[in-house]
This record gives sequence, C-alpha cells and structure tokens, in this order.
Amino acid sequence: MEKPISIFWHRRDLRLHDNTGLYHALQGEYPVLPLFIFDTNILEKLEDKQDKRLQFIHDYLTKIHQELGEKGKSILVKQGRPLEIWKGLLETYNIASVYTNRDYEPYAQQRDRAVYDLLQSKDISFKGYKDQVIFDKNEVLKKDGKPYTVFSPYAKTWRKYLEANPIQSFPSEQHSNNLLETNVLPIPSMEDLGFQPISTDFPSSQVPKDIIANYGENRNFPYYQSTSRLGVHLRFGTISVRQLATHTRHKSDTFLNELIWRDFYHMILYHFPHAATSAFKPKYEAIPWRNNEQEFEAWCEGKTGYPIVDAGMRELNATGFMHNRVRMITASFLTKHLLVDWRWGEAYFAKKLLDFDLAANNGGWQWASSSGCDAAPYFRIFNPTSQLDKFDKERIYVKQWVPEYGTPDYPKPIVEHKMARQRAIDTYKAALQKVETQS
Repeated sequence: MEKPISIFWHRRDLRLHDNTGLYHALQGEYPVLPLFIFDTNILEKLEDKQDKRLQFIHDYLTKIHQELGEKGKSILVKQGRPLEIWKGLLETYNIASVYTNRDYEPYAQQRDRAVYDLLQSKDISFKGYKDQVIFDKNEVLKKDGKPYTVFSPYAKTWRKYLEANPIQSFPSEQHSNNLLETNVLPIPSMEDLGFQPISTDFPSSQVPKDIIANYGENRNFPYYQSTSRLGVHLRFGTISVRQLATHTRHKSDTFLNELIWRDFYHMILYHFPHAATSAFKPKYEAIPWRNNEQEFEAWCEGKTGYPIVDAGMRELNATGFMHNRVRMITASFLTKHLLVDWRWGEAYFAKKLLDFDLAANNGGWQWASSSGCDAAPYFRIFNPTSQLDKFDKERIYVKQWVPEYGTPDYPKPIVEHKMARQRAIDTYKAALQKVETQS
C-alpha cells in the first residue's frame, strides 16, 4: 500500500506563504500534497466564457505550480464536483488527514459538511483553520454571547481583541520540505475548463504605501488612484489579510476600518445565512419593487442620464472594478430612485466585479437598500447630482468613462430626482407600516 499522506485543500488562499491551514498541515507527520478543485457547481453558473476571475485563479495556480515544480513538488489541480473528486482521491491516495482553511459562505458550508461526512466515514480527520479574516465565527461577540448586528460596537470590540491578541503569522513557506515529492502534475488549461484564455492586467498584490498613508483623505474621490485595489487579492487569498493588517494598522486607521467591515460582513453571513438570499431584516421583504426591466438595463449599461452613476457602471463593465464611493451611489440609485430589487443589482455586481465577495457584496447592497444589518435608514437617499459635485467636481472621472457627457448624445435622466426620492420614501414607509400593523 502507498505511504500515507496529508492533503491541503486550497480554496480562497492561493498562496504558499503565511497560510494557516497549510502551515498546520506541514507541521503534521505526513508529507503534504496541495490540492485545488475547479468546482463545476460554480463554473457551470458562469455565463461569460472569458471570465476574468477564473483567469485570475488560473494565473495564480500556474505561479504556485511553477514555484513548486522548481522544488520537485507539485499541486494537484482537479475539475469536477468536490464530493465526487474526493471519492476519487480516496481511491487513488492513502490519505491520513485533510487540512483546509474555513469558508463562511452558505454553499461552502454545505460543500465542506458533505466532504467532512465522507472523510469521517473513512476515519480521516478534516481540520479547518481561520485564514481569510482576522477574527471569525464566535471570536467577537456581545457580552450575552450573541453576534453583533451593528457595526460600531462590533468594531470597538474587534479593536480591543486585536490589542489583546496580537496578529500571528504562519510561515508555511519555511516548511516546503514537508511537501510531498512527486512528479509535476498537469494543470487543466482554460480551454479544458470550458473557457477562453484572456490577457488582462490584474491589480498588483503589493501594498501601495502612499495610497495607504493618504487613504483617509483621498478614498472618496474616484478620479484619484486612491484605493488599494487589493480586493481581488483578499478575495482569492493571494495576499495574507494578517500581513496586510499588520502592515497598515498603524499607518491608516481608516484602512484598518475597511478590514473590520470585511470581517463584520463575513460573520454576519456566517451567523445569519438567510441574508445571502433574502433581507436581513425580514420586514423589508414587503417592499413592492417596481423592477422596470428597461430602467434596469439603462442602469446596467450606464445610460441613466446621471453622470456619476453612468461612469461607475461603465467602469465596472469595462474593467471589472468600481470605485467604493461610486458603488454606494449606483446601488442607492437602483434601489431607491428606480425601486429595483437589491438582488438584481447584487447579481449584476456578482457577475461583473473582479473582487466579488458574497459577504461584502451582499452586505453593501443590503446597506444601500436599507434591508441589511446596520443599514442606511430608508429615507437616506443619495442625491447623485450633489454626490457628483462633491466627489468629482471637475468631472475628471465622468469624462474618462462618459465621453459624450455634455453633448447632445448624452441621454436625459430616466427619472427626476425629487420625484423618485419622494416615491421611494412613500413606498418604503407604506410597506413597513403595513407590516407593523399586521404583526
């Protein structure tokens, strides 16, 4: 019989350095084989056959593959449904233990439970570790042991915990000798996966020091290169959130606050999985959305007649990125001005954003639509014109993405702000009052 091995299952942690689960696997008694699975449950839902996120994953797996190959090691890359892949691996290898890093999304929880049950039936341990957040699950709770649903007190407690629990590093890169020595295993190509390879410039994974230092002052202005663009790297774990927090916590409190928001939304999704598909506050399910398909299409294409909204949507469509301030403005416009169900906008962002992360995307959309935890009150409605004057006074951002702005070719506004604002307030108020009278 073949010698026993451990398997480390990469998911949202496409790196060999400071990787918690990989570090612990390499401390075990068996040589470790890294594994990545291209999950066809996910791939089959991707409509765009030139998917930038898939290319990003493939690029970083190729880097890991090359780095390991130089050391006489390899990563095993499979394609299929995870449970079926694992059944096949159990027939191929003498697996003593499996290590991974935890994922908090509802689908990931179901997937991991099924794999855990399979491995348990074979007396194989399946160990999960915290890696993609600073604090997870039940680490930051209220005094009564319940999860926070308001950000400010959560953030206050989070910061106290950080002072009391210094950030650890897990130098997995120092223990590569404990990886399984094997022939270099082939990686499926993009074509093998059913997609077309694309050439694209992904944001750097280097922490931009000047941007971090001035983050609090400049982050709201979309025409500056004033945000870190590290979202995609955090999403797929090509950088360590621990190292990022360590590098930035004393340089920009505002940036650290963004990492706290990230932890907050992940924990909300973990404790309240219903929020993935329905309103965090159930009474907001009563809002009678207009869901006008023509208006939604105009929003998607960046043809609403509101320059800051249109610039944001065109930036998204062209690059897979949208500035954070503009994400809030476009989301508010769709849910309040047009009264389109937040789930429509969330799904569009999920399709287009390179840094799409279910927890953050869901949290942001529910914040904008007032249905989420600690969300903006329903009567707070961004005025897209005053937002433009405040954050793109010289129209630098708008002119970059909406070249016909200021010409007869630019469309007239599809809705009048004052009317739309009042319509949203009246609609929300009536629906919520009706719920209250019925309860």
